[in-house]
Amino acid sequence: MPKREIETIEELRTLAGAEVAVSEWLEITQQRIDAFAAATDDFQWIHVDAERAQRESPFGTTIAHGYLTLSLISQFSYSTVGLKQPFAMTINYGCNKVRFISPVKCGARIRSRHQLLEVSDVEGGWQTRWNVTIEIEGQQKPACVAETIGRFYRAKP
Repeated sequence: MPKREIETIEELRTLAGAEVAVSEWLEITQQRIDAFAAATDDFQWIHVDAERAQRESPFGTTIAHGYLTLSLISQFSYSTVGLKQPFAMTINYGCNKVRFISPVKCGARIRSRHQLLEVSDVEGGWQTRWNVTIEIEGQQKPACVAETIGRFYRAKP
């Protein structure tokens, strides 16, 4: 799906309550899982030992870290929604809720759905709240559902 370009924060505000964007599918490879394990020092065998996971895991293969799945929301967001209005900076302000509903098996493809919950005014700019659902191709239950918060700070005139 092409990136959705939105002109201004005020235009974005009019989309509150709507699904704004859906990302492209992304394959979760063992290389990505291993790189995340190295970055976070989380080398639990269910993530990094393919032979043992095949033998002993109920999933039959390695699975992505839940926090790897969560961390991809930033990449999905940047690739699916663009705001053309200039800002001094934008930041990931956090999450209100996060749930890891289904494991993401190595080799699975995932994508995100972004529903804008609200745009509110904060000192120096605006805050957005999104409901982001990470889907697993071919499965009914999602991998992750997260309510994320972003901040957009006014550009200096």
